[in-house]
Amino acid sequence: MTVQTPMPEDVQNRSIGLAAALGLLVIWSGFIVFSRAGVQTALTPGDITALRFMVTGVLLAPFAWAWWPRHLGPVPIVLIVLCGSGALYAMLVYMGLRYTSAAYAGVFTNGALPFFTVLLVTAFTGTLPNRLQIVSLVIVTVGAVLVAVTGLRSTGEGAALGIVFFLTAAAIQSIYIFGVRRWRLTPRQALVTINIPNALVFLPLWYFFLPSGLAQAETGTILFQAAYQGLGPGLLAMVCFALAANHLGPTHTAGFSAAVPASAALLAIPVLSEIPGPLEWTGIALVTIGLLMLVRARDT
Repeated sequence: MTVQTPMPEDVQNRSIGLAAALGLLVIWSGFIVFSRAGVQTALTPGDITALRFMVTGVLLAPFAWAWWPRHLGPVPIVLIVLCGSGALYAMLVYMGLRYTSAAYAGVFTNGALPFFTVLLVTAFTGTLPNRLQIVSLVIVTVGAVLVAVTGLRSTGEGAALGIVFFLTAAAIQSIYIFGVRRWRLTPRQALVTINIPNALVFLPLWYFFLPSGLAQAETGTILFQAAYQGLGPGLLAMVCFALAANHLGPTHTAGFSAAVPASAALLAIPVLSEIPGPLEWTGIALVTIGLLMLVRARDT
């Protein structure tokens, strides 16, 4: 009879962290690619946003009172609702995906996020970026420009408008990322603070005022978008992020997020038949390298 030796606790923790980080990478990449697929159907950006918050609103409503962050005042609450992964962020990404490919969303939402975060840190703490951070941000910028050049040449105003939407999404989310540590927000508190108010405000707004293609969309498309958007980025991504950050640390977790531009571009090939050109692949590679360097710069 063979006696199995228990795995050391640190090995178990690392395994949990790696699994959660990989899950996070898959969810984030899928969010970009499947959202791009969704906006190419009869569904509008408002429809997909509404489906997302229908699911999260129903699932989280029983926990809203118990998990609500009562230590926060009205200003942080409003900023979390507006700047977290809520309706405003989702609508900006979905609208951008109507004009550009999935690869652009990965590059400009993930690639621009460090810029805005560094700007906020500098503005509010006076801490200037170190040399490695500056070099990393320059590399990301060069990569993003290479990606943008191809899109601007081929689709012109459409690509420019999509990029503006993605950059705006990154800018508002950087406020949430910058503030969440200062506000000492737990993952459970973030779930209810972002999802419940957004569901209560956005769903009536969508139903009464926003255009909808829900009646023309196929049932399978509606069910898939509701399930993926609600359960994936709406719920599981936050849980995976918390597990990865706790078991691997925030730096290594951020390293996985740096792979999103490349992984989203790769996933878009079989799902959407979107194949980036040589210049776009070069830009995606530079953005990925720059983001990984930026993760390393946080350790120095």
